[in-house]
Amino acid sequence: MIVIGLTGGIASGKSTASKILKELGAVIIDADKIAVEIVKNHTPAFRDIREYFGEEVVLESGEIDRKKLGDIVFNDSEALKILNNFTHPRIIEEIQKKINWYKHYTLKDVIIVDAALLIETNLKDIVDEIWLITIDEKIQRERLIKRNNLTIEEANKRILAQMPLTEKLVYANKLINNSGDIRNLEKQMKELWEMISRK
Repeated sequence: MIVIGLTGGIASGKSTASKILKELGAVIIDADKIAVEIVKNHTPAFRDIREYFGEEVVLESGEIDRKKLGDIVFNDSEALKILNNFTHPRIIEEIQKKINWYKHYTLKDVIIVDAALLIETNLKDIVDEIWLITIDEKIQRERLIKRNNLTIEEANKRILAQMPLTEKLVYANKLINNSGDIRNLEKQMKELWEMISRK
């Protein structure tokens, strides 16, 4: 069994690439979904966030207001660092648990860890390979603005809050260019899938 870390900047197309790999037969561990789960009401991470950021980031439903929290941390690097300290260790722990479970209880040969911050965190140390999705920055910004309904300034702040693509390249075993259309992405994913299937 091989564990592959799939990563890339915000709005680079990781979710689409993951979906293609799932259809091809991979197990997908989605760090974003785990991030949502670990901050649900009454969890330790939820309590840490509410205590530090206040009730203003909690919805009437009792869940974290992710948009409001995002607006705060992407305008304050220290706040982002604190939020990451609350969440990252717990996300990594949960991902490791899932990897161990799949290794023992599934017949699948490929586990994909889909994580935007795979390289920036210790997740890079628990995968066998890193696949990096690259994208033209102008296209990335346009997709992010459209997807999240952001201004250009807001989109730029979120892009700049992440590690630059040039620094991520050092860690990548495989590169996937997603500046084109979906057919181009599908072609690249299928080629990589065939490559690892032959191992």
